[in-house]
Parts: sequence; C-alpha cells; structure tokens
Amino acid sequence: MSRRANRRRPVDSPLDVGSALRGVDQVESAADGDWIVRPIAAAAATKDYRCPGCDHEIYPATPHLVAWRVDGIAASGGGGPDERRHWHKPCWAARGRRGVTVQRSRNAPRHG
Repeated sequence: MSRRANRRRPVDSPLDVGSALRGVDQVESAADGDWIVRPIAAAAATKDYRCPGCDHEIYPATPHLVAWRVDGIAASGGGGPDERRHWHKPCWAARGRRGVTVQRSRNAPRHG
C-alpha cells in the first residue's frame, strides 16, 4: 500500500494565526432577518462580553459567536463594533424561542 501524499504549507509562506483563530463567517437566515455569524475560538476570546440572549457575561477563553445583521454591512461599511453582538452558542440557537432579555443597570434589583 502506498503512503498518502500530504499537502503541506510551503515553509516560506507565513501562517495567518488571526484567520485560524477567527473562524469562517456564515450567513444565517431566520425569522428575525439575515445574520452574519462568526465563531470565536477560545484562544481568540480575550475580553468580557455580555450575551444579549441570557444577559450573562461571556468570559475570556470561552468559545462563542459574534453576529450582526447582513443589512448592517451596507449601512455602515462592514458591521462595525456597535452592530456586532457576542452570543453564547446555545443562546444564539434558542433566540427564536425566547423572549427579549431585559438589560439591567448595575444597581437595579434583580426581582420585583
């Protein structure tokens, strides 16, 4: 049996670590519109974010998703930071089945 020929990256070509960690953008269509969704690897997640689905923090080194509206690209030139939202993967998958999460201020009471 002959050995399989592996296609390797040429030694002189640089490895793009940013693209390897960033993931591939996908367009998802749902009842709430068309969204561009980018998976974020744990190694690329370096800041705290708040998930709009559950209103909990997404801690650094937690794999998650970033989503923004497709029509936001034409309006602002690329889905700028103000339009992108970081979501837990299960929260993104369940967004059509859940109601709107109330955004509280830091000192607001949790119940009542």
